[in-house]
Amino acid sequence: MRTNTRKGWGMLIFSVFFLGLTCIQAQTYDLKEKESELRVLGTSNIHDWELEATRMKGKISLKQSEGHLQEVSDLSFSVKSESLLSGKSGMDKNTFKALKTEDHPTISFQLKSVEAIKATQSGGYLLQTTGALTIAGVTKPVAVEFQAELTADSIRLSGSKKLRMTQFEVEPPTALFGTIKTGDDIQIDFKVSFFNTIN
Repeated sequence: MRTNTRKGWGMLIFSVFFLGLTCIQAQTYDLKEKESELRVLGTSNIHDWELEATRMKGKISLKQSEGHLQEVSDLSFSVKSESLLSGKSGMDKNTFKALKTEDHPTISFQLKSVEAIKATQSGGYLLQTTGALTIAGVTKPVAVEFQAELTADSIRLSGSKKLRMTQFEVEPPTALFGTIKTGDDIQIDFKVSFFNTIN
């Protein structure tokens, strides 16, 4: 009788443990391009300018339990360099030249570590991360904060990051024989949506 009782308790403990593992297993989400946007904002000696990315892809892997974000184990994101468009062909041509797009066709971010995941009053999360950002073939470590919104089948990341082009050995583009000069400082604003690949 005692043996059966022990077996029963053992099976119960194993079942609870197994169910706990399945509840927090990692899930992978793919970026949905049509529901994502990324803009690069900059200045010049004449007027401000803006580039908008039209081609991007990415993946994120995370663990959640009872609808709460527990861990982000992987995040990768890339933009096709020649999809950064201003609506002005002359500026786009100078941008592609500065980014060396023939040799380095993509700009990418790869997550290296997550320092903190903090719940916010709005019901979302603040992710404090460090990653490797590659622009024009030059890779640098960067700290990026993401605002994260989690639903049953998706996660939306938004945020903003300020950089200097010369950090990545990119010479700020010029136009009209150098009379128009862009500033070194840029700001990247993004709102990107990832959806569960199982659904």
